[in-house]
Amino acid sequence: MSIQLAILGILSWKSSTGYELKKIFEDSSFMYWSGNNNQIYKALMKMENDDFVTSEVVHQDNSPSKKIYAITEEGLKELKKWLVSSPEAPEIKKTFLVQFAWSNMLSNQELSNILSEYENAIKLQLIMQNEKNRRALHSPNRATRESLIWEMISENIISTYNNELNWVRETRHKLFENEAVEEEEKMNYQIREIESKKYIELISTTEPLSTEDDALDLIALCWEHESNAIMIHYAALSEVFFKLKTKVAGDIIQKFINYGIKAAAIIPQETIQKGRFKEMAMEMNKGHHFRMYESKKEAEEWILK
Repeated sequence: MSIQLAILGILSWKSSTGYELKKIFEDSSFMYWSGNNNQIYKALMKMENDDFVTSEVVHQDNSPSKKIYAITEEGLKELKKWLVSSPEAPEIKKTFLVQFAWSNMLSNQELSNILSEYENAIKLQLIMQNEKNRRALHSPNRATRESLIWEMISENIISTYNNELNWVRETRHKLFENEAVEEEEKMNYQIREIESKKYIELISTTEPLSTEDDALDLIALCWEHESNAIMIHYAALSEVFFKLKTKVAGDIIQKFINYGIKAAAIIPQETIQKGRFKEMAMEMNKGHHFRMYESKKEAEEWILK
């Protein structure tokens, strides 16, 4: 299957710019093309030459002109021709299986660690897929049957992740049924529930938070425990978090905002008051997603609001 057919499918919903097509590919869980500009525009140029799509340049006041692509009758015929063709068999491409195939040279502890890392990666993907479904990104107004089709696509993806999780757990059980293997806990946290409101209290981590992936791990932790709030202690934050030129703080905070997580950090006053970080702290404390406090009591009061 080529990217051209996927583009025709998208354009059958609505006319789009190349940039809009790129965003749809990036957000999709099953349209597996990278969606880079070169790939998309090469496909659009070819389809325009084949009379499958047309384009129109729209001029905008105070903004660059944009080219909008629309599907033609010939394009719809080509799409329908593909839709009634015989489906391709599914491909199995899991790079972890290649890694796992030669893992017998590892110790039990090392093998357990990579299984745990793989399990955590699957959990994160599963949670992100559920969040995509909740947001229903780029979903047009669909008829009843079409809505059901897209719902079943989503269920297919989610069931794939769930099956993989079950496989990892069964594999670990069979490998280490009679062995003592220590599970490596990377995060020291507590689940707090007060007056029916729940939040995660992150006390410390083996490696301080310093990347967007660390933020995603925390988001996954929140969703795993059906919470949308987290309190982060100072000990869990890396030194680079407080150096604005690294952009670490901004990137981590933005992840919390994007995924609707209410986060409070407990930070000593002398740290909050340092240089440009003070300005950012003052600005963030005006918002509703991320705030910084000196005490756990203050942080908890805000989280539970």
